[in-house]
Amino acid sequence: MIILMNAINTFFQILVYLILGRAILSWFVRNPYSGLYKVYSAIIQITDPILSPCRNLLTRFGMGGTIDFSPILAIIGLSVINSIIINILRMLMF
Repeated sequence: MIILMNAINTFFQILVYLILGRAILSWFVRNPYSGLYKVYSAIIQITDPILSPCRNLLTRFGMGGTIDFSPILAIIGLSVINSIIINILRMLMF
């Protein structure tokens, strides 16, 4: 069970790092012919299913603008989901 909890924590950590990487790379990657753009494009494909609902939620509340706060909301949401899953697994252990 501990191995499963570690795997879940690692999975969510990787997602958070990918979201942070996407946010940082969005400032620098502009040339679609660069090698870095391929990495950036892959990160976009992985993180878009997480960020799009967050972006839509923020837009509904009038917070969609020039600064994209969806990565912050996604990271908070992933943290909450991770904590819930880990707590459920801990309860099942005892």
